[in-house]
Amino acid sequence: MNFSSIAALQLVFAVAIAQGRNDPPPASDRTWAPPGLSKYEAELAARRFNRTEPATISINPRKVYNLAELIDIAQRSNPETRVAWERARQAAAAVGLSESAYYPYLIASAAAGYDRAFIPFPSLAVSPEFLTNPSLSNVKVTGGGSLVTEAYLARGELSAKWLLFDFGGRTAVVNAARERLMMANVGFNGTHQKIVFDVTDRFYQLGTARQKVLVTQSALEAARTVEEAVQTRINNGLATKPEFLQAQQQSAQSDFDLEAARGLESDARVTLMESIGILPTVQLNVADLGQKLDREQAERSVDELIAKALSQRPDLVAKLANVHAKEQEIRTVRAEYYPKVLIDAHVSETDLNVSIADSKYFGDTRPTYGALLTVSVPLFDGFARRHKMEAAESALQEAENELSGARDAAVREVWKAYTDFKTALRKQDSAAKLVTASQNAFDAVLESYQHGLSTYPEIVSAERNLTLARSVGHDTQAGIFTAASALALSVGDLARPGAEARSVNRSGK
Repeated sequence: MNFSSIAALQLVFAVAIAQGRNDPPPASDRTWAPPGLSKYEAELAARRFNRTEPATISINPRKVYNLAELIDIAQRSNPETRVAWERARQAAAAVGLSESAYYPYLIASAAAGYDRAFIPFPSLAVSPEFLTNPSLSNVKVTGGGSLVTEAYLARGELSAKWLLFDFGGRTAVVNAARERLMMANVGFNGTHQKIVFDVTDRFYQLGTARQKVLVTQSALEAARTVEEAVQTRINNGLATKPEFLQAQQQSAQSDFDLEAARGLESDARVTLMESIGILPTVQLNVADLGQKLDREQAERSVDELIAKALSQRPDLVAKLANVHAKEQEIRTVRAEYYPKVLIDAHVSETDLNVSIADSKYFGDTRPTYGALLTVSVPLFDGFARRHKMEAAESALQEAENELSGARDAAVREVWKAYTDFKTALRKQDSAAKLVTASQNAFDAVLESYQHGLSTYPEIVSAERNLTLARSVGHDTQAGIFTAASALALSVGDLARPGAEARSVNRSGK
């Protein structure tokens, strides 16, 4: 098989591969199976049950976990924390990479080989006038030949380049990398704060769902009590059958509401486990609501909380670090306008042996070395540096505007969270009074109905009002903790570095 046949086969094979991998879907009106899809699906199926994690979280199925313990599990098991950690590690490696520009760049190389070449030589004809007039016009080329040369070469070389001075270019690059590392580090802290808030919020959502189950159970018991009272009045000839049927209908509706509430509780449990970062199939016993509320945030003024948020929120720290990074990028571009001074040195050992026209090999082994001090001055680059500077200055202005916008957003978030928290606290007393009043009203109407002094619509209305009041009471209680968590998140107090996570929702231990 000759070379052209091999090349043709390679071309056909490459075209076949390209057609098999790069074709789009053949039509827009139906799905299709791309080549190799089954391979990817099989790999996904294998990875789904063979996850490699840095730490295995052990869940005790007989233990009841409170909020603080759930947050601890989430911080160790949620994939988002590991993703943020890897980003911070990459940013740290980028700092080390930028600092490498301060060191000399060393290259060791070696080469050995054989070379065959030829040197053409002309055949000359010299006229007799050349003796009296030695000029090229009296010399003619009549033909020629060549000498074949062969050489064996072995060489080892060590080269070094070292940038000595660049008017702050390297320093600006390193500083920009360090600012990006700060962004990654506070982003890592921000991820933890978000997870703490999500787990806290969904923990109370689960608690609220559990309370709704209790409320609907109480409503079902109240409906059955009313049904029994109607049955007693029917037995005494004081109630009508339509009233009894309506009472049965109300009991059936309460039973349906109870099953719906249990379904919401199951959904809330799945959502909580998702925020923790574990599978819903894991058996996890979650404690009921019972944490003590720390009112420290409520006792502070909103101005104090805003000032604290503007000084410590991770997103604002990241925005500020981004501004610093853009400033360093401007310094990097500015350094390109100035000369660069570097040393370029090399040392090598060469062994060269040559044969000409089948002669004996001759040559030598000699060291070679040299060093140059180079100064490069950029004179003209098609206005590239000017455009880089314009882009860098625009990026700095963009970063400053983002920081300003983020500060305004933080003020609004703290203000809203603070007012929501204060409102939730005020609603708590009203909700408690509402539950008490509704319970007293239901008891009085029920007793009155049993003695024939109230109508069926009145007792049904009192029952519904009691159920609604209980639901409002539980929602208000859970809303206080959720609002407190949102306030702590807006201020930046959740999962603060250097101390234990200071969530206002954790139990005091």
